[in-house]
Amino acid sequence: MAVKLSSPRLVSVHAQNPSLDSANISPVSSVDRSESGYAPKTTPLSVGTEASSSSLAIDFLTLCHRLKTTKRKGWINHGIKGPESIADHMYRMALMALIASDLPGVNRERCIKIAIVHDIAEAIVGDITPSDGVPKAEKSQREQAALNEMCKVLGGGLRAEEVKELWAEYENNSSIEANVVKDFDKVEMILQALEYEMEHGMVLDEFFLSTEGKLQTEIGKSWAAEIKSRRNSWLATRHN
Repeated sequence: MAVKLSSPRLVSVHAQNPSLDSANISPVSSVDRSESGYAPKTTPLSVGTEASSSSLAIDFLTLCHRLKTTKRKGWINHGIKGPESIADHMYRMALMALIASDLPGVNRERCIKIAIVHDIAEAIVGDITPSDGVPKAEKSQREQAALNEMCKVLGGGLRAEEVKELWAEYENNSSIEANVVKDFDKVEMILQALEYEMEHGMVLDEFFLSTEGKLQTEIGKSWAAEIKSRRNSWLATRHN
């Protein structure tokens, strides 16, 4: 008996391109499952529950692929060729949380999770930077709407709620873990800036200046000081 295989599910994401004219931008991008001939399956629950769960997971992960391919705009604006992606940035932040010394009252595993999801909404809205002229409140609103859409793709449930909770914790800076990861966000940025300075022989002062006085934790301040010390040594050598 021949068995006809169903066509693969494809998720098409139309990412929002932030613009200075926010009135012409919808705060939510659509996730279209109707393209490529996709139609919802009607498999009986007893047979299809596990398959449906797997399908939703792969839909979500396919959507997150954009985090691997979307380059961080701050580096593009400064002429860096082949800059890091959003996922590159989040991955090294998660590594920072992984290797950090134990901190009193800090749940290291939660820091890792927050680092992994803190920019996840950028899979839809893209990397919105200060140069885009989008107000902070509007940026947060766009990202919240995108996150909600992503969690619908995941099918809701406990894991989707956890993603929302972790993202909101970071966005609101509402825990000591969020404080730590906020600092890692800035520390990772200036470490990357130093690496690009050394690689391309350029000076990227504005990235370092943007973090001045904004670090909240001792580990963030300590790591940033080490990066700046190495930068000062490199700059001194460069000028000799």
